[in-house]
Amino acid sequence: MEIVATIFDLDGTIIRSEKEWGMAYLSVLQKLGQNISSDPHIPGVSVKSNWQNFITKFNIKTDKTVEELEIMTFAEYEKLISQITLNDGVIEFMDLLKENGISLSLATSSNWELTDKILKQFGLINYFESITTGEEVLDSKPAPDIFLLASEKLGVDPMDCLVIEDSVSGITAAKDAGMKVVAISNEDNEENLEEANLVVESFSAITLKAIDALSLD
Repeated sequence: MEIVATIFDLDGTIIRSEKEWGMAYLSVLQKLGQNISSDPHIPGVSVKSNWQNFITKFNIKTDKTVEELEIMTFAEYEKLISQITLNDGVIEFMDLLKENGISLSLATSSNWELTDKILKQFGLINYFESITTGEEVLDSKPAPDIFLLASEKLGVDPMDCLVIEDSVSGITAAKDAGMKVVAISNEDNEENLEEANLVVESFSAITLKAIDALSLD
């Protein structure tokens, strides 16, 4: 195998946004009369899946559908995107990949509208040869569907793709797609990421040598 394409997750990987997602979920939960003070969402899991979990976990009684709760959460999150920041070193890392002929793709559980706004906010829209959102697949992470679709759009064998993730569900999805995965550990996420092929604390730790070593595994 040879790494010829890198597929990036968005939330928590390219951008630091888990706090803002947590605030969005809490805002909607409070509108439903739930007195919950700490962020209950699972990073890397779609908004719809998180709501399916909340309804069971908190025994929520509501006439709103999961799809309506998803829309409400997206709306609350959109109010906060001006507070989101880029992860340190991500631009330099993407530039390094492009300079060395490695294709870049994005695969995010978020929807297209929010993804487009965030990428434009940071001037990233033209970095990626393809963008795949959660709206395009039937099963969200930890299912491998979104990464398989991303590799298909690139015309690259899944085995020749490297995924950059920050969550357990994303790592599982990438590995089930037959891809190597590097996990970015950060203070916003307390999940155990050891199932990744490589775990780093910052993008500066992902060198071309490290990528080459993964391709030989």
